[in-house]
Amino acid sequence: MDKWDVRFMHMAREISTWTSCFAPGRAIGAVIVKDKRIMTTGYNGAPAGMKTCREKGECLRRKLGIPSGTRAEVCYAAHAEQNAILQAAKLGISIDGATLYCTHQPCSMCAKMIINAGIRRVIYEQGYPDEFSLEFFKETGVALEKYDAAVEEQKQSEE
Repeated sequence: MDKWDVRFMHMAREISTWTSCFAPGRAIGAVIVKDKRIMTTGYNGAPAGMKTCREKGECLRRKLGIPSGTRAEVCYAAHAEQNAILQAAKLGISIDGATLYCTHQPCSMCAKMIINAGIRRVIYEQGYPDEFSLEFFKETGVALEKYDAAVEEQKQSEE
């Protein structure tokens, strides 16, 4: 990884602070980059025009006791990766061949969208309990790289 990877991971972390998700520890940010240019960003949050979980004062998944990594469809929020990809589609921006930086490993639903959008590389920082998603990346040849903040940021400070 290089200094650009570090910069874009910092950006993904910043974008994650915009989340409208009510669940603690579920602030997720994504940045789609092509040729060292930010194409789009996304964070987990309710669809446009819908009350957010924060506004509702509850997390539906927590209320129903749904464990992390399962039944992702039972949630008011769209995932950060989904929102970044959808933003590109809405604005007519090609993300074919791009890199996606995300604070968390994508779930299997997002993995399918990432692959079909033509994204070729995914860099994530924190794991996610969805082993099925790893199969999608492995079989399709989309590079999935774990970002180790301590290692990468130490390397950058030495340069």
